[in-house]
Amino acid sequence: VINAGKSQHNEDQACCEVVFVERRPSPRGQLVPGEGGGESGRVRAGVARKHDREGAQQWDVRKGFYFHYWALFDGHAGSGAAIMASKRLHLHICEQLRDLVDILQDPSLPPICLPRDARAGPVELSQVPLAEDDEEVPNDAVPRFHLEKVVSHESLVVGAIENAFKHMDDQIEEERGSQRLSGGCCALAAVYLMGKFYVANAGDSRAIIIRNGEIIPMSREFTPETERQRLQFLAFLRPELLGKEFTHLEFPRRIQPKELGKKMLYRDQNMTGWAYKKIEEEDLKFPLIYGEGKKARVMATIGVTRGLGDHDLKVFGSNIHIKPFLSCLPEVRVYDLTQYEHCPDDVLVLGTDGLWDVTDDKEVAGVVMEVLMSYEPNDPCRYTMVARELVVRSRGVLKERGWRLANDKLGSGDDISVFVIPL
Repeated sequence: VINAGKSQHNEDQACCEVVFVERRPSPRGQLVPGEGGGESGRVRAGVARKHDREGAQQWDVRKGFYFHYWALFDGHAGSGAAIMASKRLHLHICEQLRDLVDILQDPSLPPICLPRDARAGPVELSQVPLAEDDEEVPNDAVPRFHLEKVVSHESLVVGAIENAFKHMDDQIEEERGSQRLSGGCCALAAVYLMGKFYVANAGDSRAIIIRNGEIIPMSREFTPETERQRLQFLAFLRPELLGKEFTHLEFPRRIQPKELGKKMLYRDQNMTGWAYKKIEEEDLKFPLIYGEGKKARVMATIGVTRGLGDHDLKVFGSNIHIKPFLSCLPEVRVYDLTQYEHCPDDVLVLGTDGLWDVTDDKEVAGVVMEVLMSYEPNDPCRYTMVARELVVRSRGVLKERGWRLANDKLGSGDDISVFVIPL
Protein backbone atom coordinates (compact mmCIF):
# COMPACT_ATOMS: atom_id res chain seq x y z
CA VAL A 1 0.00 0.00 0.00
CA ILE A 2 1.39 3.40 -1.04
CA ASN A 3 0.37 6.86 0.15
CA ALA A 4 1.75 9.50 -2.24
CA GLY A 5 1.25 13.23 -2.40
CA LYS A 6 4.43 14.75 -1.03
CA SER A 7 6.03 14.91 -4.46
CA GLN A 8 4.57 15.81 -7.85
CA HIS A 9 5.71 12.45 -9.27
CA ASN A 10 5.59 9.83 -6.53
CA GLU A 11 9.20 9.30 -5.42
CA ASP A 12 8.28 6.03 -3.66
CA GLN A 13 8.33 3.12 -6.10
CA ALA A 14 7.70 -0.56 -5.46
CA CYS A 15 8.08 -3.93 -7.15
CA CYS A 16 6.76 -7.44 -6.47
CA GLU A 17 7.78 -10.32 -8.74
CA VAL A 18 8.25 -14.07 -9.00
CA VAL A 19 11.47 -14.50 -11.01
CA PHE A 20 12.75 -17.62 -12.76
CA VAL A 21 16.54 -18.06 -12.76
CA GLU A 22 17.59 -20.16 -15.73
CA ARG A 23 21.02 -21.74 -15.68
CA ARG A 24 23.43 -20.51 -18.34
CA PRO A 25 23.59 -22.57 -21.54
CA SER A 26 26.68 -24.67 -22.22
CA PRO A 27 29.58 -22.73 -23.79
CA ARG A 28 29.82 -22.53 -27.58
CA GLY A 29 26.41 -24.19 -27.93
CA GLN A 30 27.85 -27.67 -27.25
CA LEU A 31 25.56 -30.50 -26.19
CA VAL A 32 26.26 -32.14 -22.87
CA PRO A 33 25.43 -35.78 -22.11
CA GLY A 34 21.67 -36.21 -21.95
CA GLU A 35 21.06 -33.25 -24.27
CA GLY A 36 20.72 -35.28 -27.45
CA GLY A 37 17.54 -35.56 -29.52
CA GLY A 38 14.02 -36.08 -28.26
CA GLU A 39 12.59 -34.60 -25.04
CA SER A 40 15.94 -34.03 -23.32
CA GLY A 41 17.28 -32.22 -26.39
CA ARG A 42 14.59 -29.56 -26.04
CA VAL A 43 15.72 -28.67 -22.51
CA ARG A 44 17.89 -25.59 -23.06
CA ALA A 45 19.35 -25.81 -19.58
CA GLY A 46 22.48 -27.81 -18.97
CA VAL A 47 22.90 -30.95 -16.95
CA ALA A 48 24.74 -31.36 -13.66
CA ARG A 49 26.04 -34.54 -12.08
CA LYS A 50 24.61 -35.70 -8.79
CA HIS A 51 25.71 -38.54 -6.50
CA ASP A 52 23.08 -41.03 -5.38
CA ARG A 53 23.25 -42.88 -2.05
CA GLU A 54 25.50 -45.61 -3.46
CA GLY A 55 27.99 -42.99 -4.70
CA ALA A 56 27.39 -43.72 -8.40
CA GLN A 57 26.94 -40.77 -10.70
CA GLN A 58 23.62 -40.13 -12.37
CA TRP A 59 22.46 -37.33 -14.68
CA ASP A 60 19.99 -34.83 -13.34
CA VAL A 61 18.46 -32.07 -15.48
CA ARG A 62 18.37 -28.81 -13.54
CA LYS A 63 16.91 -26.03 -15.55
CA GLY A 64 16.75 -23.43 -12.80
CA PHE A 65 14.77 -22.18 -9.81
CA TYR A 66 12.37 -19.42 -8.79
CA PHE A 67 12.75 -16.68 -6.23
CA HIS A 68 10.08 -14.37 -4.83
CA TYR A 69 10.94 -10.70 -4.64
CA TRP A 70 9.57 -7.56 -3.01
CA ALA A 71 11.29 -4.17 -3.04
CA LEU A 72 10.74 -0.53 -2.06
CA PHE A 73 12.64 2.39 -3.57
CA ASP A 74 12.45 5.76 -1.79
CA GLY A 75 13.56 8.39 -4.29
CA HIS A 76 14.98 11.82 -3.55
CA ALA A 77 15.64 14.82 -5.83
CA GLY A 78 13.36 13.19 -8.40
CA SER A 79 11.79 9.83 -9.11
CA GLY A 80 14.04 8.72 -12.01
CA ALA A 81 16.46 6.44 -10.13
CA ALA A 82 13.63 4.89 -8.09
CA ILE A 83 11.60 4.10 -11.23
CA MET A 84 14.54 2.49 -13.04
CA ALA A 85 15.54 0.45 -9.98
CA SER A 86 11.95 -0.79 -9.55
CA LYS A 87 12.02 -2.09 -13.14
CA ARG A 88 15.55 -3.53 -13.19
CA LEU A 89 17.01 -4.57 -9.80
CA HIS A 90 15.32 -8.00 -9.73
CA LEU A 91 16.68 -8.70 -13.21
CA HIS A 92 20.21 -7.89 -12.02
CA ILE A 93 19.70 -10.27 -9.06
CA CYS A 94 18.49 -12.95 -11.49
CA GLU A 95 21.55 -12.47 -13.70
CA GLN A 96 23.92 -12.78 -10.72
CA LEU A 97 22.23 -16.01 -9.60
CA ARG A 98 22.45 -17.72 -13.01
CA ASP A 99 25.98 -19.04 -12.38
CA LEU A 100 24.75 -20.55 -9.08
CA VAL A 101 21.87 -22.70 -10.35
CA ASP A 102 23.79 -25.99 -10.09
CA ILE A 103 25.88 -24.98 -7.09
CA LEU A 104 22.93 -23.98 -4.88
CA GLN A 105 21.12 -27.24 -5.66
CA ASP A 106 24.15 -29.36 -4.78
CA PRO A 107 24.54 -30.14 -1.04
CA SER A 108 28.35 -30.25 -1.26
CA LEU A 109 30.41 -27.15 -0.57
CA PRO A 110 30.68 -24.61 -3.41
CA PRO A 111 33.78 -24.93 -5.60
CA ILE A 112 36.41 -22.28 -4.95
CA CYS A 113 37.20 -21.93 -8.65
CA LEU A 114 34.84 -22.49 -11.58
CA PRO A 115 36.20 -24.16 -14.73
CA ARG A 116 36.29 -22.60 -18.16
CA ASP A 117 33.96 -25.37 -19.29
CA ALA A 118 30.72 -24.76 -17.38
CA ARG A 119 29.60 -28.36 -18.06
CA ALA A 120 31.78 -29.76 -15.28
CA GLY A 121 29.66 -30.28 -12.18
CA PRO A 122 30.56 -28.78 -8.80
CA VAL A 123 30.94 -32.24 -7.25
CA GLU A 124 33.80 -33.04 -9.64
CA LEU A 125 35.53 -29.78 -8.81
CA SER A 126 35.44 -30.30 -5.08
CA GLN A 127 37.35 -33.58 -5.56
CA VAL A 128 40.30 -31.95 -7.36
CA PRO A 129 43.24 -32.02 -4.92
CA LEU A 130 45.10 -28.85 -4.10
CA ALA A 131 48.79 -28.65 -4.96
CA GLU A 132 49.50 -28.31 -1.24
CA ASP A 133 47.73 -31.61 -0.55
CA ASP A 134 50.39 -33.53 -2.51
CA GLU A 135 53.25 -32.31 -0.36
CA GLU A 136 54.39 -34.36 2.57
CA VAL A 137 54.04 -32.66 5.93
CA PRO A 138 56.52 -33.59 8.70
CA ASN A 139 54.87 -35.40 11.60
CA ASP A 140 56.01 -32.77 14.09
CA ALA A 141 54.73 -29.87 11.98
CA VAL A 142 51.67 -28.04 13.31
CA PRO A 143 49.44 -26.49 10.61
CA ARG A 144 49.35 -22.74 11.22
CA PHE A 145 46.42 -21.93 8.99
CA HIS A 146 43.72 -23.56 6.88
CA LEU A 147 44.50 -23.89 3.19
CA GLU A 148 40.91 -23.18 2.13
CA LYS A 149 38.11 -21.03 3.46
CA VAL A 150 34.70 -22.64 3.79
CA VAL A 151 32.11 -20.65 1.84
CA SER A 152 28.43 -21.41 2.42
CA HIS A 153 25.64 -21.45 -0.15
CA GLU A 154 23.97 -18.69 1.86
CA SER A 155 26.97 -16.38 1.48
CA LEU A 156 26.93 -16.98 -2.29
CA VAL A 157 23.35 -15.67 -2.45
CA VAL A 158 24.30 -12.68 -0.28
CA GLY A 159 27.21 -11.94 -2.62
CA ALA A 160 24.94 -12.21 -5.67
CA ILE A 161 22.52 -9.66 -4.17
CA GLU A 162 25.37 -7.31 -3.24
CA ASN A 163 26.77 -7.51 -6.77
CA ALA A 164 23.31 -6.89 -8.24
CA PHE A 165 23.03 -3.61 -6.31
CA LYS A 166 26.43 -2.57 -7.68
CA HIS A 167 25.42 -3.38 -11.27
CA MET A 168 22.12 -1.52 -10.76
CA ASP A 169 24.02 1.57 -9.59
CA ASP A 170 26.37 1.28 -12.57
CA GLN A 171 23.42 1.10 -14.97
CA ILE A 172 21.83 4.20 -13.45
CA GLU A 173 25.13 6.04 -13.92
CA GLU A 174 25.55 4.87 -17.53
CA GLU A 175 22.00 5.74 -18.57
CA ARG A 176 21.38 8.84 -16.49
CA GLY A 177 21.86 11.09 -19.54
CA SER A 178 19.88 9.16 -22.14
CA GLN A 179 17.08 8.23 -19.69
CA ARG A 180 17.10 11.60 -17.90
CA LEU A 181 17.44 9.87 -14.53
CA SER A 182 17.24 12.42 -11.75
CA GLY A 183 18.37 12.05 -8.15
CA GLY A 184 18.87 8.81 -6.28
CA CYS A 185 16.93 6.37 -4.13
CA CYS A 186 17.17 4.25 -1.02
CA ALA A 187 16.56 0.57 -1.79
CA LEU A 188 15.10 -2.17 0.40
CA ALA A 189 14.63 -5.61 -1.18
CA ALA A 190 13.45 -8.97 0.18
CA VAL A 191 14.35 -12.13 -1.72
CA TYR A 192 12.76 -15.46 -0.74
CA LEU A 193 14.88 -18.32 -2.06
CA MET A 194 15.10 -21.98 -1.01
CA GLY A 195 13.45 -21.51 2.38
CA LYS A 196 15.32 -18.34 3.37
CA PHE A 197 14.53 -14.64 3.29
CA TYR A 198 17.40 -12.37 2.25
CA VAL A 199 16.61 -8.76 3.21
CA ALA A 200 18.96 -6.24 1.57
CA ASN A 201 18.92 -2.63 2.70
CA ALA A 202 20.76 0.39 1.29
CA GLY A 203 19.31 3.52 2.89
CA ASP A 204 16.91 4.47 5.66
CA SER A 205 13.93 2.25 4.78
CA ARG A 206 13.53 -0.63 7.24
CA ALA A 207 12.18 -4.16 7.65
CA ILE A 208 11.04 -6.12 10.69
CA ILE A 209 9.67 -9.62 11.20
CA ILE A 210 6.83 -10.06 13.68
CA ARG A 211 6.72 -13.69 14.84
CA ASN A 212 4.43 -14.78 17.67
CA GLY A 213 4.34 -11.16 18.86
CA GLU A 214 8.16 -10.93 18.93
CA ILE A 215 9.91 -8.20 16.89
CA ILE A 216 12.98 -9.27 14.88
CA PRO A 217 14.82 -6.39 13.13
CA MET A 218 15.85 -7.33 9.57
CA SER A 219 17.69 -4.11 8.71
CA ARG A 220 19.11 -0.91 10.15
CA GLU A 221 19.12 2.68 8.92
CA PHE A 222 22.19 4.01 7.13
CA THR A 223 22.49 7.69 8.00
CA PRO A 224 25.36 10.16 8.52
CA GLU A 225 25.27 9.31 12.23
CA THR A 226 25.17 5.50 11.94
CA GLU A 227 27.96 5.55 9.32
CA ARG A 228 30.02 8.37 10.81
CA GLN A 229 33.23 6.35 11.14
CA ARG A 230 33.11 4.95 7.59
CA LEU A 231 32.60 8.46 6.16
CA GLN A 232 35.33 9.98 8.34
CA PHE A 233 37.78 7.22 7.43
CA LEU A 234 37.24 7.78 3.70
CA ALA A 235 37.73 11.54 4.17
CA PHE A 236 40.89 10.87 6.23
CA LEU A 237 42.33 8.65 3.48
CA ARG A 238 41.32 10.96 0.63
CA PRO A 239 41.24 14.55 1.92
CA GLU A 240 41.02 15.84 -1.68
CA LEU A 241 37.36 14.70 -1.68
CA LEU A 242 36.62 17.41 0.89
CA GLY A 243 37.56 20.18 -1.53
CA LYS A 244 39.47 22.19 1.11
CA GLU A 245 36.08 23.27 2.50
CA PHE A 246 35.33 20.49 4.99
CA THR A 247 37.06 18.75 7.89
CA HIS A 248 36.67 15.03 8.59
CA LEU A 249 36.77 15.64 12.36
CA GLU A 250 33.57 15.90 14.38
CA PHE A 251 32.96 18.53 17.06
CA PRO A 252 29.89 18.99 19.29
CA ARG A 253 29.20 22.33 17.55
CA ARG A 254 30.65 24.74 15.01
CA ILE A 255 33.92 26.29 16.17
CA GLN A 256 34.24 30.07 16.37
CA PRO A 257 37.47 31.77 15.17
CA LYS A 258 37.88 33.31 18.63
CA GLU A 259 38.25 29.77 20.05
CA LEU A 260 41.53 29.10 18.21
CA GLY A 261 44.11 27.74 20.64
CA LYS A 262 41.51 26.52 23.13
CA LYS A 263 40.82 22.86 23.77
CA MET A 264 37.50 21.44 22.55
CA LEU A 265 35.83 18.05 22.47
CA TYR A 266 36.27 16.13 19.19
CA ARG A 267 36.36 12.63 17.72
CA ASP A 268 37.91 11.19 14.58
CA GLN A 269 37.37 8.06 12.47
CA ASN A 270 38.94 5.76 15.08
CA MET A 271 36.92 6.96 18.07
CA THR A 272 33.54 6.09 19.50
CA GLY A 273 34.15 8.26 22.57
CA TRP A 274 35.22 11.90 22.82
CA ALA A 275 38.48 13.61 23.76
CA TYR A 276 39.88 17.17 23.88
CA LYS A 277 42.16 18.66 21.26
CA LYS A 278 43.71 22.07 20.72
CA ILE A 279 41.77 24.00 18.05
CA GLU A 280 43.82 24.86 14.96
CA GLU A 281 43.06 26.86 11.80
CA GLU A 282 42.25 23.65 9.91
CA ASP A 283 39.44 22.84 12.38
CA LEU A 284 37.45 25.95 11.42
CA LYS A 285 36.31 24.27 8.19
CA PHE A 286 32.71 23.04 7.87
CA PRO A 287 32.32 19.51 9.37
CA LEU A 288 31.84 16.55 7.03
CA ILE A 289 28.81 15.50 9.08
CA TYR A 290 26.67 18.31 10.41
CA GLY A 291 23.48 18.17 12.46
CA GLU A 292 21.91 15.53 14.66
CA GLY A 293 19.32 12.75 14.23
CA LYS A 294 17.11 13.06 11.14
CA LYS A 295 18.63 16.51 10.50
CA ALA A 296 22.19 15.19 10.15
CA ARG A 297 23.63 15.74 6.67
CA VAL A 298 26.75 14.70 4.74
CA MET A 299 28.46 17.94 3.66
CA ALA A 300 25.25 19.79 4.60
CA THR A 301 23.58 18.14 1.60
CA ILE A 302 22.07 14.66 2.02
CA GLY A 303 20.70 12.72 5.00
CA VAL A 304 21.21 9.13 3.76
CA THR A 305 24.55 7.44 3.14
CA ARG A 306 23.60 4.36 1.11
CA GLY A 307 21.43 3.99 -1.96
CA LEU A 308 21.39 3.97 -5.74
CA GLY A 309 22.07 6.92 -8.05
CA ASP A 310 23.05 10.46 -6.92
CA HIS A 311 25.95 10.41 -9.40
CA ASP A 312 25.53 14.12 -10.20
CA LEU A 313 24.93 15.30 -6.64
CA LYS A 314 27.23 18.14 -5.57
CA VAL A 315 27.56 20.40 -2.57
CA PHE A 316 25.46 23.50 -3.24
CA GLY A 317 27.43 26.24 -5.00
CA SER A 318 30.56 24.10 -5.42
CA ASN A 319 32.12 21.40 -7.58
CA ILE A 320 32.46 18.89 -4.73
CA HIS A 321 30.82 15.54 -5.53
CA ILE A 322 28.96 13.71 -2.73
CA LYS A 323 28.80 10.29 -4.44
CA PRO A 324 32.20 8.98 -3.22
CA PHE A 325 30.74 9.02 0.32
CA LEU A 326 27.47 7.30 -0.68
CA SER A 327 27.65 3.50 -0.89
CA CYS A 328 25.39 1.48 -3.18
CA LEU A 329 26.17 -1.74 -1.30
CA PRO A 330 23.37 -3.11 0.90
CA GLU A 331 23.57 -4.84 4.22
CA VAL A 332 21.96 -8.26 3.76
CA ARG A 333 20.35 -10.08 6.67
CA VAL A 334 19.15 -13.67 6.40
CA TYR A 335 16.13 -15.29 8.04
CA ASP A 336 15.72 -19.08 7.75
CA LEU A 337 12.00 -19.90 7.62
CA THR A 338 12.71 -23.62 8.01
CA GLN A 339 14.01 -23.10 11.57
CA TYR A 340 10.66 -21.97 12.98
CA GLU A 341 6.99 -22.87 12.99
CA HIS A 342 5.00 -19.94 11.58
CA CYS A 343 1.33 -19.15 12.04
CA PRO A 344 -0.87 -17.00 9.72
CA ASP A 345 -0.21 -13.95 11.92
CA ASP A 346 3.58 -14.00 11.40
CA VAL A 347 4.65 -11.38 8.86
CA LEU A 348 7.57 -9.49 7.34
CA VAL A 349 6.93 -5.73 7.19
CA LEU A 350 8.89 -3.57 4.72
CA GLY A 351 8.44 0.19 4.97
CA THR A 352 10.00 3.38 3.63
CA ASP A 353 11.11 5.98 6.17
CA GLY A 354 7.74 7.74 5.84
CA LEU A 355 6.43 4.95 8.09
CA TRP A 356 9.31 4.65 10.55
CA ASP A 357 9.75 8.41 11.10
CA VAL A 358 6.49 8.54 13.08
CA THR A 359 5.75 4.89 14.01
CA ASP A 360 8.11 2.72 16.03
CA ASP A 361 8.53 -1.07 15.91
CA LYS A 362 6.18 -1.74 18.84
CA GLU A 363 3.43 0.42 17.36
CA VAL A 364 3.79 -1.38 14.03
CA ALA A 365 3.57 -4.77 15.77
CA GLY A 366 0.48 -3.56 17.67
CA VAL A 367 -1.29 -2.54 14.46
CA VAL A 368 -0.36 -5.85 12.81
CA MET A 369 -1.84 -7.93 15.63
CA GLU A 370 -4.90 -5.68 16.03
CA VAL A 371 -5.88 -5.79 12.35
CA LEU A 372 -5.09 -9.47 11.77
CA MET A 373 -7.31 -10.47 14.70
CA SER A 374 -10.31 -8.81 13.03
CA TYR A 375 -10.06 -11.07 9.95
CA GLU A 376 -10.33 -14.81 9.44
CA PRO A 377 -6.89 -16.48 9.18
CA ASN A 378 -7.63 -17.69 5.63
CA ASP A 379 -8.81 -14.28 4.36
CA PRO A 380 -6.11 -13.17 1.85
CA CYS A 381 -7.01 -9.46 2.08
CA ARG A 382 -6.11 -9.30 5.80
CA TYR A 383 -2.44 -8.51 5.00
CA THR A 384 -3.37 -5.71 2.60
CA MET A 385 -5.60 -4.22 5.30
CA VAL A 386 -2.66 -4.27 7.73
CA ALA A 387 -0.50 -2.39 5.22
CA ARG A 388 -3.32 0.09 4.60
CA GLU A 389 -3.82 0.71 8.32
CA LEU A 390 -0.08 1.28 8.85
CA VAL A 391 -0.06 3.87 6.04
CA VAL A 392 -3.24 5.63 7.25
CA ARG A 393 -2.08 5.85 10.87
CA SER A 394 1.35 7.18 9.87
CA ARG A 395 -0.18 9.76 7.54
CA GLY A 396 -2.65 10.94 10.17
CA VAL A 397 -5.79 13.03 9.71
CA LEU A 398 -5.87 16.46 8.03
CA LYS A 399 -6.75 19.12 10.62
CA GLU A 400 -6.40 22.90 10.77
CA ARG A 401 -2.80 22.53 11.95
CA GLY A 402 -1.79 19.98 9.30
CA TRP A 403 -1.81 16.17 9.22
CA ARG A 404 -2.03 14.91 12.81
CA LEU A 405 -1.63 11.46 14.38
CA ALA A 406 -3.96 10.07 17.05
CA ASN A 407 -1.66 11.53 19.74
CA ASP A 408 -1.89 14.95 17.99
CA LYS A 409 1.75 14.80 16.90
CA LEU A 410 2.57 15.68 13.30
CA GLY A 411 1.92 12.87 10.81
CA SER A 412 4.49 11.84 8.23
CA GLY A 413 5.06 14.50 5.58
CA ASP A 414 6.76 11.93 3.34
CA ASP A 415 5.52 9.40 0.81
CA ILE A 416 4.72 6.19 2.74
CA SER A 417 4.99 2.69 1.24
CA VAL A 418 4.45 -0.59 3.06
CA PHE A 419 4.59 -4.29 2.17
CA VAL A 420 3.14 -6.81 4.65
CA ILE A 421 4.25 -10.32 3.65
CA PRO A 422 2.87 -13.42 5.41
CA LEU A 423 5.60 -15.88 6.38
